[in-house]
Amino acid sequence: MAVYTFKGTDAQGKRVAGERTAESKAQLQHLLRRERITAKAIKEKGKEFTLPKLGSGKVATKDIAIFFRQFSVMIDAGLPLVQCLEILGGNQENVAFQKCLNGVRLTVESGATLANAMRGFPKVFDDLTTNMIEAGEAGGILDVILQRLALYLEKIVKLKSAVKSALIYPVSVLSIAGLIVGGLLKFVVPIFANMFSSMGVTLPLPTQIVIGLSNFVGRFWWVFFVFVIALVVGIRQLLKDPRGRYMLHKLLLNIPVLGQVLRKIAVARFTRTLGTLITSGVPILEGLAITARTSGNAVLEEALMKVRKSVEEGRTIVDPLRECGVFPNMVTQMIGVGEATGAMDAMLQKIADFYEDEVDAATKNLLTLMEPMMIVFLGVVVGGIVISLYLPMFSMIAKMSG
Repeated sequence: MAVYTFKGTDAQGKRVAGERTAESKAQLQHLLRRERITAKAIKEKGKEFTLPKLGSGKVATKDIAIFFRQFSVMIDAGLPLVQCLEILGGNQENVAFQKCLNGVRLTVESGATLANAMRGFPKVFDDLTTNMIEAGEAGGILDVILQRLALYLEKIVKLKSAVKSALIYPVSVLSIAGLIVGGLLKFVVPIFANMFSSMGVTLPLPTQIVIGLSNFVGRFWWVFFVFVIALVVGIRQLLKDPRGRYMLHKLLLNIPVLGQVLRKIAVARFTRTLGTLITSGVPILEGLAITARTSGNAVLEEALMKVRKSVEEGRTIVDPLRECGVFPNMVTQMIGVGEATGAMDAMLQKIADFYEDEVDAATKNLLTLMEPMMIVFLGVVVGGIVISLYLPMFSMIAKMSG
């Protein structure tokens, strides 16, 4: 055992420092990680070990999935662990990921396990990854675990892309509609307003409203930008607060049509994550805790933590899942069958496969439903402005013909 001093930040981002006794630097990193402390520097007997800084660069989930896929092939081929990390780190185009893998390699070279080395980089390798790697190292099936991790991350990437594809179309249409309406109000409507003013025409109510909006946009166009910025900042602040995050996620789950899609995504991710962890040998309680933290939904996280507490008290997993009201009856019944037959991991994977297909179908249906709605919306808004501008002309023509 040796005495180490450390500096880092806690879960709230506050700076912390202290002194601990541990068998190695890697073990101390692991202990601090369990206390939700991110170590920045560890010092032993005048020798400082500083974790490599990743900078502002982010590592995409797709890149990590490819890394695990290549890593598993190399391990299966019999290459030494350090050599695999050296080769894969050198081939990375992402500088942040390259620094991360070099840091993992150096820590492994100093005598740490792969799981403990990865725990030093929580922004790249989360609890799910490190726990599965730890189980793989303990069971001597690291190559199998790496394959499972690659498959899991590939499924998550596919799920995210399905969500993005469902959002791109409406966001694009609304943005184009906003630009068109803004252009009409800013540049076209004032021309008609000046013409009507010079002619002394009595304007109908729709035309007065459109001209009023045009005057507002001409004078206070900056209000829209302020509103968008305030909305973005407000949502970010809301997500930082646990209560606000829970309320927002609950609201999203209860939105008609979209809420059903989000529930299916949550169920698919939960079952895929928990099934992968159980298959890899992670204990059920630890698996539920990790699944809750990586769920990405505050409502689901709270429900899973209640499930974990109930299981810890000796109850089956099915009853608390049913009581929380988040999961469909089919899901809880299938998990109950899996628990009774001792094949919960396989059942969870089957549920995940089913709901991932459901998400694909639901996003396609959502897009099919949105297309005519967006077209009608765009037609009504733009057409309404154009018609309101021509109404005074129609009345003038009627008077002249009469």
